[in-house]
Amino acid sequence: MTSTTRHETQILADPDVPLVRIVREFDATPDKVFRAHTDPELVVQWLGPRDLTMTIDSFDCRTGGSYRYLHIRDGEEYGFHGCFHEVRPNELIVQTFTFEGFPEGVALEKLVLEDLGNGRTRLTATSLVDSFAGRDAFLASGMDVGVNEGYEKLDELLARG
Repeated sequence: MTSTTRHETQILADPDVPLVRIVREFDATPDKVFRAHTDPELVVQWLGPRDLTMTIDSFDCRTGGSYRYLHIRDGEEYGFHGCFHEVRPNELIVQTFTFEGFPEGVALEKLVLEDLGNGRTRLTATSLVDSFAGRDAFLASGMDVGVNEGYEKLDELLARG
Protein backbone atom coordinates (compact mmCIF):
# COMPACT_ATOMS: atom_id res chain seq x y z
CA MET A 1 0.00 0.00 0.00
CA THR A 2 1.48 3.33 -1.02
CA SER A 3 0.77 6.30 1.19
CA THR A 4 -0.32 9.50 -0.47
CA THR A 5 -1.09 11.20 2.84
CA ARG A 6 1.64 13.14 4.60
CA HIS A 7 1.12 12.85 8.33
CA GLU A 8 2.14 15.58 10.73
CA THR A 9 4.32 14.70 13.69
CA GLN A 10 3.32 16.48 16.89
CA ILE A 11 6.12 17.11 19.39
CA LEU A 12 4.71 18.50 22.62
CA ALA A 13 6.41 19.62 25.84
CA ASP A 14 4.29 18.89 28.90
CA PRO A 15 3.92 22.07 31.01
CA ASP A 16 3.72 20.21 34.34
CA VAL A 17 6.16 17.29 33.99
CA PRO A 18 9.60 17.18 32.30
CA LEU A 19 8.21 15.10 29.48
CA VAL A 20 8.12 15.24 25.69
CA ARG A 21 5.20 13.61 23.89
CA ILE A 22 5.37 12.66 20.21
CA VAL A 23 2.21 11.70 18.35
CA ARG A 24 2.21 10.40 14.78
CA GLU A 25 -0.13 8.40 12.57
CA PHE A 26 1.03 5.82 10.04
CA ASP A 27 -0.72 4.20 7.08
CA ALA A 28 0.18 0.72 8.32
CA THR A 29 -1.18 -1.79 10.82
CA PRO A 30 0.15 -1.88 14.39
CA ASP A 31 2.01 -5.14 13.70
CA LYS A 32 3.95 -3.53 10.84
CA VAL A 33 4.77 -0.39 12.85
CA PHE A 34 5.79 -2.55 15.83
CA ARG A 35 8.03 -4.75 13.67
CA ALA A 36 9.73 -1.64 12.23
CA HIS A 37 10.60 -0.62 15.82
CA THR A 38 11.78 -4.06 16.98
CA ASP A 39 13.55 -5.69 14.00
CA PRO A 40 17.12 -4.33 13.86
CA GLU A 41 17.28 -4.87 10.08
CA LEU A 42 14.35 -2.46 9.74
CA VAL A 43 15.34 -0.02 12.52
CA VAL A 44 18.62 0.86 10.74
CA GLN A 45 16.64 1.84 7.64
CA TRP A 46 14.60 4.60 9.28
CA LEU A 47 15.72 5.72 12.75
CA GLY A 48 17.25 9.20 12.79
CA PRO A 49 18.02 12.01 10.36
CA ARG A 50 18.67 11.35 6.68
CA ASP A 51 22.28 12.60 6.86
CA LEU A 52 23.31 9.99 9.45
CA THR A 53 24.26 6.36 9.02
CA MET A 54 23.17 3.95 11.72
CA THR A 55 24.96 0.83 12.90
CA ILE A 56 23.69 -1.47 15.62
CA ASP A 57 26.05 -3.06 18.15
CA SER A 58 23.27 -4.99 19.91
CA PHE A 59 19.49 -4.98 19.75
CA ASP A 60 17.54 -7.48 21.88
CA CYS A 61 14.02 -6.03 21.84
CA ARG A 62 12.24 -8.10 24.48
CA THR A 63 11.26 -7.49 28.08
CA GLY A 64 14.60 -7.46 29.92
CA GLY A 65 16.65 -6.96 26.74
CA SER A 66 18.97 -4.10 25.83
CA TYR A 67 20.33 -2.18 22.87
CA ARG A 68 23.23 -0.04 21.71
CA TYR A 69 23.60 1.72 18.39
CA LEU A 70 25.66 4.43 16.72
CA HIS A 71 24.67 7.28 14.47
CA ILE A 72 27.58 8.36 12.27
CA ARG A 73 28.04 11.63 10.39
CA ASP A 74 31.26 12.83 8.75
CA GLY A 75 33.36 10.33 10.71
CA GLU A 76 31.86 11.38 14.06
CA GLU A 77 30.03 8.72 16.09
CA TYR A 78 27.14 9.32 18.48
CA GLY A 79 26.33 6.36 20.73
CA PHE A 80 22.99 5.53 22.31
CA HIS A 81 22.01 2.67 24.60
CA GLY A 82 19.29 1.49 26.94
CA CYS A 83 17.23 -1.37 28.31
CA PHE A 84 13.83 -2.66 27.30
CA HIS A 85 11.66 -2.80 30.42
CA GLU A 86 8.42 -4.01 28.85
CA VAL A 87 7.72 -5.15 25.30
CA ARG A 88 4.20 -6.20 24.30
CA PRO A 89 3.85 -7.12 20.62
CA ASN A 90 1.89 -4.63 18.52
CA GLU A 91 1.00 -2.38 21.46
CA LEU A 92 3.77 -1.23 23.84
CA ILE A 93 7.52 -0.68 24.25
CA VAL A 94 8.92 0.79 27.48
CA GLN A 95 12.66 1.46 27.48
CA THR A 96 15.41 3.65 28.82
CA PHE A 97 17.32 5.89 26.42
CA THR A 98 20.79 7.29 27.03
CA PHE A 99 22.85 9.48 24.71
CA GLU A 100 26.41 8.50 25.56
CA GLY A 101 27.57 12.09 25.08
CA PHE A 102 25.44 12.99 28.12
CA PRO A 103 25.32 9.74 30.16
CA GLU A 104 23.63 11.23 33.23
CA GLY A 105 20.63 12.28 31.12
CA VAL A 106 18.70 9.01 31.05
CA ALA A 107 15.15 9.17 29.68
CA LEU A 108 12.33 6.74 30.34
CA GLU A 109 10.46 6.21 27.08
CA LYS A 110 7.05 4.68 26.48
CA LEU A 111 5.78 3.94 22.98
CA VAL A 112 2.10 3.02 22.60
CA LEU A 113 0.55 1.80 19.34
CA GLU A 114 -3.17 2.31 18.80
CA ASP A 115 -5.05 0.51 16.04
CA LEU A 116 -7.16 3.13 14.23
CA GLY A 117 -8.67 0.57 11.85
CA ASN A 118 -8.44 0.56 8.06
CA GLY A 119 -4.73 -0.33 8.22
CA ARG A 120 -3.76 2.76 10.23
CA THR A 121 -1.91 3.19 13.52
CA ARG A 122 -1.41 6.06 15.95
CA LEU A 123 1.94 6.03 17.73
CA THR A 124 2.26 7.99 20.97
CA ALA A 125 5.76 8.16 22.43
CA THR A 126 6.64 9.86 25.69
CA SER A 127 10.14 10.64 26.96
CA LEU A 128 10.40 11.50 30.65
CA VAL A 129 13.63 13.11 31.86
CA ASP A 130 14.74 14.21 35.33
CA SER A 131 14.34 17.98 34.97
CA PHE A 132 12.74 20.72 32.92
CA ALA A 133 16.25 21.89 31.96
CA GLY A 134 17.00 18.38 30.68
CA ARG A 135 13.75 18.32 28.74
CA ASP A 136 14.43 21.73 27.22
CA ALA A 137 17.97 20.67 26.26
CA PHE A 138 16.50 17.54 24.64
CA LEU A 139 14.09 19.70 22.63
CA ALA A 140 16.85 22.16 21.67
CA SER A 141 19.20 19.35 20.54
CA GLY A 142 17.67 19.12 17.08
CA MET A 143 15.78 15.97 17.99
CA ASP A 144 12.79 17.28 16.03
CA VAL A 145 14.78 16.94 12.79
CA GLY A 146 15.68 13.34 13.63
CA VAL A 147 12.11 12.51 14.63
CA ASN A 148 10.50 14.12 11.56
CA GLU A 149 13.00 12.77 9.03
CA GLY A 150 13.01 9.36 10.72
CA TYR A 151 9.23 9.07 10.56
CA GLU A 152 9.27 10.17 6.90
CA LYS A 153 11.75 7.35 6.23
CA LEU A 154 9.51 4.99 8.23
CA ASP A 155 6.55 6.00 6.02
CA GLU A 156 8.65 5.12 2.97
CA LEU A 157 9.69 1.78 4.48
CA LEU A 158 6.11 0.87 5.43
CA ALA A 159 4.84 1.84 1.95
CA ARG A 160 7.29 -0.65 0.40
CA GLY A 161 5.56 -3.39 2.37
